[in-house]
Amino acid sequence: MGILKKFYPDEYLDSTYIIDFKKYFDKGYRGIIFDIDNTLVPHGAIATTKANELFEKLRNIGFDTCLISNNKEKRVSSFANSVGSKYIFKASKPLPKNYKKACELMHTDIENTMFVGDQIFTDVYGAKRIGIYTILVKPIHPKEEIQIVLKRYLEKIVLRSYEKNK
Repeated sequence: MGILKKFYPDEYLDSTYIIDFKKYFDKGYRGIIFDIDNTLVPHGAIATTKANELFEKLRNIGFDTCLISNNKEKRVSSFANSVGSKYIFKASKPLPKNYKKACELMHTDIENTMFVGDQIFTDVYGAKRIGIYTILVKPIHPKEEIQIVLKRYLEKIVLRSYEKNK
């Protein structure tokens, strides 16, 4: 199953909201790239109080943030404005270009930037392609668009291999 290794996250956690971000700051990380849908809120939802509080906490720790999403500008900009984050819309994940652009926007580099997302083949794979530390989180809500549902079946294969080999 060595071929699947390129899709393995560095960590796999139950939720974005249980991550000990202070620990990562202490390790030298300064920027966090986030996916939005099913990583921070259910698909299509507006920023919640919980999401707003998380971004406030991250700023207080000393992090800069950037949201990258394959979604349209209206969706991404309204969420980003609510939580107070930089953003990139229509990011074409997993292409590496906009992960690099996110680092530029935050004035970080791949060594001190981490990524948090809920999908292996777009979020994690894109970040891993350029060497960014990745945390895969379980999707917040099971209701998803059909193309994502189909990818989830393939993700289960990768995650079984990941769990076996970690």
